[in-house]
Amino acid sequence: MNILLKNIKQLIGITDDSSIIKRGKAQGEVGTIDNAYLVVRNHTIESFGPMSECPEMNMDSHDCAGRLVMPMYVDSHTHMIFAESRSGEMSQRLHGKTYQEIAESGGGILNSAAKLRSLSEQQLYDAAQERIGNAIKQGTGAIEIKSGYGLTIEDEMKMLRVIRILKQLSPTPIKATFLGAHALPEEFKNNKDVYMHLVCNEMLPRIAGEGLADYIDIFCETGYFSLDDLKHVIEAGEKHGLKAKVHVNQFSSFGAVKMACEMGALSVDHLEVMNNDDYSALANSNTIATGLPLCSLFLDIPYTPGRQLIDKNIPLAIASDFNPGSAPSSNLNLAFGLACSQMKLTPEEAFNALTYNAAFAMEVQDEVGSIQIGKKANLIITKPANGLADIPYWFGESMIGSVLI
Repeated sequence: MNILLKNIKQLIGITDDSSIIKRGKAQGEVGTIDNAYLVVRNHTIESFGPMSECPEMNMDSHDCAGRLVMPMYVDSHTHMIFAESRSGEMSQRLHGKTYQEIAESGGGILNSAAKLRSLSEQQLYDAAQERIGNAIKQGTGAIEIKSGYGLTIEDEMKMLRVIRILKQLSPTPIKATFLGAHALPEEFKNNKDVYMHLVCNEMLPRIAGEGLADYIDIFCETGYFSLDDLKHVIEAGEKHGLKAKVHVNQFSSFGAVKMACEMGALSVDHLEVMNNDDYSALANSNTIATGLPLCSLFLDIPYTPGRQLIDKNIPLAIASDFNPGSAPSSNLNLAFGLACSQMKLTPEEAFNALTYNAAFAMEVQDEVGSIQIGKKANLIITKPANGLADIPYWFGESMIGSVLI
């Protein structure tokens, strides 16, 4: 694919170097060029600059007059593979039941696991491919996908094999995360230690042996898995060369952030409930804080305190948490709007959280996440726009005119 984008109203997200994550003041800094051009050759960004320096080139061109061009979003936290929706649970919540109460009555993650077990790899692949296609249309150019709706060796591996095929065939970078410790299966309800042994000593060696996962995860939360479980999962992952990307502080804070940071987790995700110890642990670590505003919107729970995290010099990423129970959307344009209106980020801070920093949260910063020579030409071309702030401003509309993969 060779193409010249010319007369770009504003080229957004330019970097010379992608070796350092953005935090604090830098999270709000975005490189731009007004009235710009950009050359794509062999699927990568070959050159860019002001139109006054645009070279004469014999290739297809696209006139971007009045439009913005920017890197596609990076979605560093999704549960893209699942059997079917859990729309019935929304009615239960509207009648007063909490997410935890629905889970305790047989809904939630265990409901998704029961439905997934009856589906073939082909059925899961077909559904996931359609979801990825929809995410791409909405501007997502790299995706992390978790297992966690299998909860048996066979079904966790089934999910991860589907992700491996998606990796091979998708036009976007994909990373796989093993989330065996997502919920406690009914048959282990009174014997969690046995299930944790199964996850760490039987599932993980087979998954790692086949190279099916890039990361390991656990849902460390009241009623799910404990600090001891978090420690065991991270240690088991380390033995097999898998970094941790973990669910923490969605409903409560009891030391999981501190432990994850001390053990070198790549990211801690959710963080709707935070205390001073959590902030201190993050500020003194290299762990990335990841907010999931679509989950907060759908469950009507607090939003990740993005303003406070950035003000405390903690690097912030934003992802969709796309899943059938608590965030049934992959629309990062909406997440962009919520990051500004609810998490109190500036448009520039939110943009970096969805692109540049999010790329670090799935370790694809050398491939995507900014406009940089040699990176993949995964680009958003907007509809006519005044500037970056138009995207979160028109939060109920899509400002995307087209995407270039």
